Amino acid sequence: MAENGSRSSREQILAELRAAPKLIVVTHENPDGDALGSLAAMQEILRRLGKDSLMFMDADEFPLPPEYGFLALEDVITSPPTDLDERTIVFLDCGNLERNPAEAFQRPGAHILNIDHHHDNTRFGTVNLVDPEASCTAEILWDLMHGLGVDPTPTIAEALYVGLITDTGRFMYENTGPRAHQMAAELIEAGVDVNEVYRRVYEGVPFGKLALLARSLAKAKRYDDGRLTLSALSAQDFSDSGAEESYSEGVVDHLRAVEGTAVAALVRERIGSTDGAPRRKVSLRASDDRVDVSRIARAQGGGGHRGAAGFTTNMESEDIVAFLRQEVAQQLV
Repeated sequence: MAENGSRSSREQILAELRAAPKLIVVTHENPDGDALGSLAAMQEILRRLGKDSLMFMDADEFPLPPEYGFLALEDVITSPPTDLDERTIVFLDCGNLERNPAEAFQRPGAHILNIDHHHDNTRFGTVNLVDPEASCTAEILWDLMHGLGVDPTPTIAEALYVGLITDTGRFMYENTGPRAHQMAAELIEAGVDVNEVYRRVYEGVPFGKLALLARSLAKAKRYDDGRLTLSALSAQDFSDSGAEESYSEGVVDHLRAVEGTAVAALVRERIGSTDGAPRRKVSLRASDDRVDVSRIARAQGGGGHRGAAGFTTNMESEDIVAFLRQEVAQQLV
């Protein structure tokens, strides 16, 4: 755990988790592998402690990406419980309070434990454990699990491993440190079937997802000598491909891999967006160390990591392109 104030926060979080009789575990909207793996792992850790704990995700998040369907998330509730005021709220992998749109969790006086690894976390919790040096939120939970004296069951180990491999890009991203590999070794010893998890997360792709990827690659464009590689998907693209909204997960990583790209962007129209709700989601990836895409995302109310971030917006696609070109150019001066 980083020596940046998080050591004392770790002890506070451990004390809070031991003392709280009733809890509810939540994460951010459009959850990824780290968010879902951390959610499932924390719930099982709390159950091993004998806690009355619930998992919450808004109904709009379903169906979840099919690659995460094997995680232990069958008990997730989609409406805040009637006894919410009695529960300690555990936010996982959530850089700011607005990334969970459920108003019930944003009420004044809520008792919140904020556990995260995003460097731009707003420290919105009653107690904040934010460790930007951790490769993923799952790595922080792995450490807390040891602090709580809980052994990694196969369910916990598998969920943490999913969070680890997805947020480190299968140990290829720059956030991969020695502790990530130490964590992986322990989880494998605890029963993780590496080949099976890989097959479930990265193979067995629905044809609709492949068709959507083909459309996104065909529509890819490059700007400013290739420094920005961008593709845009419309609601019609999803319909014609037979793709669910979650099938766009991972598309931007293909754009990031293009030679000469400093920033990759996927702009997708949100399916069924209601009046007043942001109509487009923008996913950003950096492949140039000089660029901090979380800074770009924050300018539009989003957030994330230096190398991976995103935001939602009502801007038209051409305005998004102009904004991104300007922001990337400013950072590459």
